Amino acid sequence: MMGSIAPLAATSTSKGFNPTTLILILVVVVGFYLLMIRPQQRRRQQAQQQQNTVQPGARVRTTAGMYATVVDVDGDDVVLEVAPGVEVRYMRRAIMDVVAPSEDTVAEDEVQDDVHDEDADEDADAQAPAESGGTKKD
Repeated sequence: MMGSIAPLAATSTSKGFNPTTLILILVVVVGFYLLMIRPQQRRRQQAQQQQNTVQPGARVRTTAGMYATVVDVDGDDVVLEVAPGVEVRYMRRAIMDVVAPSEDTVAEDEVQDDVHDEDADEDADAQAPAESGGTKKD
């Protein structure tokens, strides 16, 4: 058994150091850093800066996607008003973005328009049988 392994080991010698392999590894590492890590660090710094500069009265979007108005800032916590008279306490880092007033009002207007459209459709459906006399002809 031992005799047959020795010739195989002797024939599998490496050529030596290959610089293209090192260059390829470096390119992959640098590319990974530039495409993945660096942009993530920038986003984290921007979010942290926004969280630290939040003031009462600002409209914000939480990490859960809820829009609210900042009522009070208390250390690492913020008190958000999510509906008139409804206030909740969140950690400051739960604030994802400070929302521009026009962006937030557009979203609310679209929701209100959808609700009004649905109400109009329901009213039209309710009035349709009354207009036809309410009887069905066979």
